[in-house]
Amino acid sequence: MLEPPADASLRGLRCAVVGATSGIGRATALALAHAGADVIVHGRKLDAAVKVVQEIEGRGVRVASILADLRSREQGDRLVANAWKLWSGLDAWIHFAGADVLTGDGPGLSFEAKLDLLWEVDVVAAIRLCRDVGRRMVAEGGGSIVTMGWDQAETGMEGESGELFSAIKGAVMAFTRSLALSLAPSVRVNAVAPGWIRTAWGETAPAEWQDRVLRETPLHRWGEPEDVANAAAFLVGPASSFLTGQILRVNGGAIR
Repeated sequence: MLEPPADASLRGLRCAVVGATSGIGRATALALAHAGADVIVHGRKLDAAVKVVQEIEGRGVRVASILADLRSREQGDRLVANAWKLWSGLDAWIHFAGADVLTGDGPGLSFEAKLDLLWEVDVVAAIRLCRDVGRRMVAEGGGSIVTMGWDQAETGMEGESGELFSAIKGAVMAFTRSLALSLAPSVRVNAVAPGWIRTAWGETAPAEWQDRVLRETPLHRWGEPEDVANAAAFLVGPASSFLTGQILRVNGGAIR
């Protein structure tokens, strides 16, 4: 996907992207920097975080990385504290970290192991960290939080993955709506709900899944990580100042 011309719509915003070393999170970190925001890159592995930092360097914005394994509540708490301290506060917290149970060693895990992993990383960490960040933002007078949902959590999908992700992302979206009410009016909280996005799994998905994506998506293509990243950048910027408690479907118009 061609990168649009640089702009300054987010100039001066201090942003942290949780889960920024691959896929949608990486694309979001780049999109924010492209729009002039300062970006904290969170990841679990140093080499992956350094690569994203290097992609951002030279764009005229501040960039830093913080490592944390979100399965550890202690490391998650430190992530928030260190990110907040780095630039004396944050204007945006984009919480896109998620456990991978679809590629690598993930498919070999039992259903129960996948559920435990997703619950700890995708749900518990999101709830604890976003609440912490939200309280800090309220005390400082404002900010924006964006979480990661899933479009089919609202409609359902057959199979083990559908059962897992509908429960996990459904919980995140329900929490997002409630947190938005808790933190209003000074802090806005929204979620993106991607559809079929060509991340690591999509790049190698079998032919029957490739056909299903095109059949279910009115725009007749896979979504790209940049499509979700641009939506996230919109949600933290001034153009969305009257939006909170919303679930923004980024799914090519799919209605299931």
